[in-house]
Amino acid sequence: QVQLVESGGGLVQVGGSLRLSCAASGFIFRINNMGWYRQAPGKERELVARITSGGIANYANSVKGRFTMSRDNAKNTVYLQMNSLKPEDTANYYCNGYPYYREWGQGTQVTVSS
Repeated sequence: QVQLVESGGGLVQVGGSLRLSCAASGFIFRINNMGWYRQAPGKERELVARITSGGIANYANSVKGRFTMSRDNAKNTVYLQMNSLKPEDTANYYCNGYPYYREWGQGTQVTVSS
């Protein structure tokens, strides 16, 4: 079955950087579009970035110019480089297909302190 394991979150100050990773299994990764999503307390889950099977990425306006999504098909892994972090980036971050599968991983918590 689909398994998604996110890592790389943590506590960082405003303006700092983090790099998230997500290892995927249970589906043919290289032909799937993938997405990074986030959910803050009391809010709905939102898509922040997505990448095609060919490596073309698109971003939500709120993170454009600050976040970069990439993928390594040999490792079945997607990454999210997050720079110039803001308090409003605080959330649990998840990866999944785009569109997403029914299964979700545990996510990785990102907390940006001011």
